[in-house]
Amino acid sequence: MKMAMAGLYKRVLPSPPAVDFASSDGKQLFIEAIQNGTMEGFYKLISYFQTQSEPAYCGLASLSMVLNALAIDPGRKWKGPWRWFDESMLDCCEPLEKVKEKGISFGKLVCLAHCAGAKVQAFRTNQSSLDDFRKFVVRCSTSDDCHIISSYHRATFKQTGTGHFSPIGGYHAGRDMALILDVARFKYPPHWVPLRLLWEAMESVDEATRQCRGFLLISRPHRDPGLLYTLSCKHESWVKVAKYLMDDVPNLVKTDDVKDVHKVLSVVFSSLPSHFGEFIKWIAEVRRREDGGQNLSLEENGRLSLKVL
Repeated sequence: MKMAMAGLYKRVLPSPPAVDFASSDGKQLFIEAIQNGTMEGFYKLISYFQTQSEPAYCGLASLSMVLNALAIDPGRKWKGPWRWFDESMLDCCEPLEKVKEKGISFGKLVCLAHCAGAKVQAFRTNQSSLDDFRKFVVRCSTSDDCHIISSYHRATFKQTGTGHFSPIGGYHAGRDMALILDVARFKYPPHWVPLRLLWEAMESVDEATRQCRGFLLISRPHRDPGLLYTLSCKHESWVKVAKYLMDDVPNLVKTDDVKDVHKVLSVVFSSLPSHFGEFIKWIAEVRRREDGGQNLSLEENGRLSLKVL
């Protein structure tokens, strides 16, 4: 006879207020939402749905899931030759060890989304309204070009735990319910919740920051191609370069009796760390050598065209 191991195997989803996605009622909500056209964002998200790899990685898992769903190229390798967003790569705004221990704040997740190359609109509940939130949910549920990550407190839904991040996968207009694709899949399955109750869960104050929670509207950026080079904090050397710029440069400027711009530039560029060259990552020719010239992005093709002109 197999003995049960110590630990926890899932939690029973409190219902109500939530409705299990896989239940009869949950399936009916799904079908009706599809028929009403408010599940368009679901398909891309479900294609990249993942489980957070650490108990405190809900924000990182939610963000990497959304970034992959939006087909944003991280510009750096994940494993082997593959470029792919993974929780382990979202470290430019907060050390992973710190996130693993304490989780991540709303503001730092916004920073990470920007750092990863996404277009981000962040709204705390004291800066928005339920009606505005509903409009954004409808917008992202009727298209696949934007997604919403909600920051909320689980206790509002009678769930165990405290603050949590998860993407919103769809909306049922008739019953005013949102589908939460909970990235803690080892704990709770995807579930429908009343939108008004989700708003209340986001209105709670994060004890660590003393600020209201809220939601992130994330989409692909629309940028014109650069004429020269683009520096990206998504490259592996960003952390070291940031340390140089924030810690080393101020000390160098102080010790070298800098009095004018020329002296500042001389000090900065003569003291560049050896790995600084690696930081200049977004050069189309570099990508072309790496990929054989077959998979240039629209941005890179635009940059090449401008260079030829």
